[in-house]
Amino acid sequence: MELDTTKGPIRLAFLPDLAPGHVKNFIALAQIGFYDNVIFHRVIPGFMIQGGCPLGTGTGDGGYKIKAEFNATPHVAGVLSMARSNDPNSAGTQFFICLDKHTHLDRQYTAFGKAADEESMKTVRAIGAVKTANERPVETVSIKKATVKTTPK
Repeated sequence: MELDTTKGPIRLAFLPDLAPGHVKNFIALAQIGFYDNVIFHRVIPGFMIQGGCPLGTGTGDGGYKIKAEFNATPHVAGVLSMARSNDPNSAGTQFFICLDKHTHLDRQYTAFGKAADEESMKTVRAIGAVKTANERPVETVSIKKATVKTTPK
């Protein structure tokens, strides 16, 4: 899958064996255009970039929640994970990509993919380096289009 962002491409490789529900949810949202033109509303340098809120505020979702699929995947630079509230089973549409290693997230948030290559990590780092005010990018950084590309087995 590829997120075509205003800072460049982020190609994602998924972990369907570890978090099948989250992978299915994310791909389905991309296929219906949910992530198209959605901003990265939260950026914390050295920590993560977050997007997937349809309102652009960090308070919106898709109107449903999915069950946690915590696993042993370490939250290191490039790992794709689902954002949630204090309720472990409250993920839905918001996601984050780690900018560095953060072991306090391990087994607390569902990791379900990662940036697939160095060009993707370059884009993740570029988004992570934008100027922010109260964790919100000063300039608009968005996903122009999310495209699902399938490869035959």
